[in-house]
Amino acid sequence: STFPPRPRPLSLPVARSPPTRTFSTPSSHGRREGRGGEGITDRPIRVYADGIYDLFHFGHARSLEQAKKSFPNAYLLVGCCNDELTHQYKGRTVMTEDERYESLRHCKWVDEVIPDAPWVVTEEFLNKHNIDFVAHDSLPYHDASGASNDVYEFVKKLGKFKETKRTEGISTSDIIMRIVKDYNEYVMRNLARGYSRNDLGVSYVKVCNINMML
Repeated sequence: STFPPRPRPLSLPVARSPPTRTFSTPSSHGRREGRGGEGITDRPIRVYADGIYDLFHFGHARSLEQAKKSFPNAYLLVGCCNDELTHQYKGRTVMTEDERYESLRHCKWVDEVIPDAPWVVTEEFLNKHNIDFVAHDSLPYHDASGASNDVYEFVKKLGKFKETKRTEGISTSDIIMRIVKDYNEYVMRNLARGYSRNDLGVSYVKVCNINMML
């Protein structure tokens, strides 16, 4: 006996994921015009953040996280000013420039560290590093002249500024204030741990006075 031929299975369309689209910046590099003046590009958005980053803390890390997440495909470059510039325009730091650079390299949000960063961002600097946006909190920061000029005024006018939010209750100044406030306790603790009076820069009389106060 013969059997009727089996019906051929229907071929169903294969579901395909929509192509990934990433939005470009005002830079013309690799850009194709899209609707509303926005371009579409396959390259990462290069976002720049800068600062001193002394006594690197979670407030710093949160601001860098915001900068990194400002675009789905952001490549975060972080500039850190050296000791000479920082001491000249802001004051003495606790950590050296090399220690501050290294702390940034260990932050998971940072893709690249730029040492010896300029105090004021310029067009030449943006072009040199192919920077699309600059991320920072919106507070005005004085430029190198000491006047009331904002160091980020230039990028704000270009429309390349991405605002990040500061974390309340934590800053390098706050940490230093806590140390100064409890100075006597820290002196005695470090002496008990083996540091000498010379290491701490305190005299024998000062140690005796602290002992009497505690």
